[in-house]
Amino acid sequence: MNDVDCTFCGQCIESCPTGALHEKENIDDVWPKLKDPDTYVVVQTAPAVRVALGEEFGMPIGTNVKGKMVTALKRMGFNKVFDTNTGADLTIMEEANEFIERVQNGGVLPMITSCSPGWVRFAEKNYGELLGHLSSCKSPHQMFGAVIKSYFAEKYGIDRNKICTVSVMPCIAKKYECSREEMEVDGARDVDYVITTRELARMIKQANIDFTELEDSEFDNPMGEASGAGAIFGTTGGVMEAAIRTAVDTLEGKSIEQIEYQEVRGEKGVKEANLSIGGMNVKIVVVSGLANARKIMEEIKEGTSPYHFVEIMACPGGCVMGGGQPIKSAKVRASVDVRKARADSLYSIDEKSTIRKSHENPVMKMLYDEFFEKQGSHVAHKYLHTKYDAKEKYEMGE
Repeated sequence: MNDVDCTFCGQCIESCPTGALHEKENIDDVWPKLKDPDTYVVVQTAPAVRVALGEEFGMPIGTNVKGKMVTALKRMGFNKVFDTNTGADLTIMEEANEFIERVQNGGVLPMITSCSPGWVRFAEKNYGELLGHLSSCKSPHQMFGAVIKSYFAEKYGIDRNKICTVSVMPCIAKKYECSREEMEVDGARDVDYVITTRELARMIKQANIDFTELEDSEFDNPMGEASGAGAIFGTTGGVMEAAIRTAVDTLEGKSIEQIEYQEVRGEKGVKEANLSIGGMNVKIVVVSGLANARKIMEEIKEGTSPYHFVEIMACPGGCVMGGGQPIKSAKVRASVDVRKARADSLYSIDEKSTIRKSHENPVMKMLYDEFFEKQGSHVAHKYLHTKYDAKEKYEMGE
């Protein structure tokens, strides 16, 4: 599979009419770690997981089961249960800063988000000459994995070599991402294993946990707090909206009350908007689905792109429709807008959050005060940023 142009997005699994395709499971890797008394196992869950996991237990599509999910993970034996939304806030801190620096210092534009590993692999395979446009930021779960094995390990006196980090993701490409050689710092892998939403459901069932009857629990501290901006990362347009909220406040030098950007929301595969930020006219575009991504990349390649900032997600609709999410039959899809139900649930989390901007999350202040120093610092680049390399494109007939 490494030799062909597959992006590991997993949409083939979601579409397979016979159920013959499935992800390479890591369940049998995670259970032994949970049972090993010498291993400190930390799990983090992506925003899109909490609004889909319940479907595996007969709950309505889009139900937010965050509290039950956290309780289940704790019962399964994870030492700490963290929220990837916190990692998303950290990504925005670095990504918004990177965008501002590029705009102000003549950097490569448009800048393109790099949170979707399926999209990143597509770019490496097809547009190696344009990789300078991609943000150097790691994706949220990779950033958070690096934080767990550095800041968290130091703060609590835990040997990082005894920490095992597990990410629960809606995305199969995350399995590939965590195995990339770039995703480690000083010999420690950022994330050791990725399991999908479906795999977590199977593990809960294997543990004989009655999921629907569980009480609610909260994510663990000291990194249990996340913003509403972090939550909407799970749907197309969410990364852009979260980044703009922070970039606007930074460039305007004050807190702006208007934080919802309807222009980048919704199911359209390509969504454009013109924004006035700090006296500058900024043109942005949000793209989901690789066919649409190719159109934007061809514009950039030809030098006709009018954009400053581009969000691209491999999966149509974003992470809520990732290849690791609960599979819905054609009959269900015909009667229910699955993407909208899951996305609406994430937007509801944002609306109900007391903190709705990444830079206002007190966990971010703690991390930068105690460890990363400032956005874009040398320490931040060591742990939170990465690089991408052009990969040989597979040609049919070889």
